[in-house]
Amino acid sequence: MSVDRLNQLLLLSTLVLLFAVAAVRLSSRSGLPSLLIYLGIGIALGQDGLGLQFENAELTRTLGYASLVVILTEGGLSTKWREIRPSVPAAGVLSTVGVAVSVLVTASAAHYLIGLTWQTALLVGAVVSSTDAAAVFSVLRKVPLPKRLTGVLEAESGFNDAPVVILVVSFSLHYSPGTWYVLVGEILLELAIGLVLGLVVGKLGALGLGRVALPASGLYPIAVMALCVLSYASGAMLHGSGFLAVYVTALILGNAKLPHRPAVRGFADGLAWIAQIGLFVLLGLLVTPHDLIDDIWPAIGVGLVLTVVARPLSVICSMLPFDQRWRDQALLSWAGLRGAVPIVLATIPLVADLPGSERIFNIVFMLVIIFTAVQGPTLPWVAHKLNLSDGDEPMDIDIESAPLERLRGHLLSVAVPAHSKMHGVEVGELRLPPGAAVTLVVRDGKSFVPLPTTMLRHGDELLVVATDPVRDAAEKRLLDVGRGGKLAGWLRGSAQD
Repeated sequence: MSVDRLNQLLLLSTLVLLFAVAAVRLSSRSGLPSLLIYLGIGIALGQDGLGLQFENAELTRTLGYASLVVILTEGGLSTKWREIRPSVPAAGVLSTVGVAVSVLVTASAAHYLIGLTWQTALLVGAVVSSTDAAAVFSVLRKVPLPKRLTGVLEAESGFNDAPVVILVVSFSLHYSPGTWYVLVGEILLELAIGLVLGLVVGKLGALGLGRVALPASGLYPIAVMALCVLSYASGAMLHGSGFLAVYVTALILGNAKLPHRPAVRGFADGLAWIAQIGLFVLLGLLVTPHDLIDDIWPAIGVGLVLTVVARPLSVICSMLPFDQRWRDQALLSWAGLRGAVPIVLATIPLVADLPGSERIFNIVFMLVIIFTAVQGPTLPWVAHKLNLSDGDEPMDIDIESAPLERLRGHLLSVAVPAHSKMHGVEVGELRLPPGAAVTLVVRDGKSFVPLPTTMLRHGDELLVVATDPVRDAAEKRLLDVGRGGKLAGWLRGSAQD
């Protein structure tokens, strides 16, 4: 490739990236998931637009897997374990039993309604049964839902990629109707390997990063990302579920007491945006719009069955042991958002050169665009009609820890967000453990040393110095006050007990 050609590609890529970043504003105002805008950019650049020729499905699948690793890493790092922990059993059942129900119902519709062969129909059912982590994380975090529901949806989107990938690969390569029990055994084995590897890498990584002070704060995000990629690669090489491994590792690291956690999450968030933009633009380039026309009505038919029959039925079956209210089940049914994951999975049969694979890709592409455009913007309205909106729930304060290695202490940077119950609490009423103290308050761009009677407000930033033995107790007390106010823990004892 000539230098001039490389410069042209760099210029075009930069312009696309800048336009895509600006388009986020439109996405946030309209409620549309950003993936639709990025797919539109790719289509505009493609064969029926500016004429860029791109037909490499194998490269798209490979880059898609890499992008999903980054997206799942960001999702795991930003997910709070204490919020999703009660929802993990329900999310686990929804990601396995729910996926099986969804695959069977959707495949039956694809077979009987549009005449696909059973193998092709099962592939379509498997491909579209996975909710998309990027779509779920981007949309749900703008919708004020109760934590019991966001926990189920976020955990499901992180868990269900693993079994669906295994199903799609199996149906594309070596599926035989007489060996379903072997397929179930393979799924359970791969999930177990991925889970164990994710736990091991996550625990060892958190232990190492928590005890070794790196020479520069910018190395912590790199180390965390490297550990997550290591988890995925190890899981894939050992024939386990790399996607489950990377999500579990990121979940552990994101909830560990690591230095510079907000910086790590910010770095991962930036990488995830780049991965999403690049992936969706690439998928838009791969599709040929004029070939989609014949598959619009089949996509609508399969999508309707998936949305109003398969997804609700999978939720009902999965939630039977958990006694979920009908309103919760209705929202869980409508919030099963699809996105890049089904489109990436639709490239697997393309790479395998399976008969009918191009039609599978076209149906999945149209289904994702149409139903994401409907479900994403209407989710807040549905939550409001079901009386499940929870806009006044206090947000947790943000705490960033920087090690003071030579002083055997930690500097905690604490941000007080809107609705935090730390608002109106005096510094002395924080009742921090001995060895911890608020040394500085930044308010409206001005900093000052607080008195014990200084009252904290929304938007304040605090600098708290804590010795190494009491850091965890200081963080716990700050979080407790942020959630429950100055009386938090009064009847149960102080944070250091």
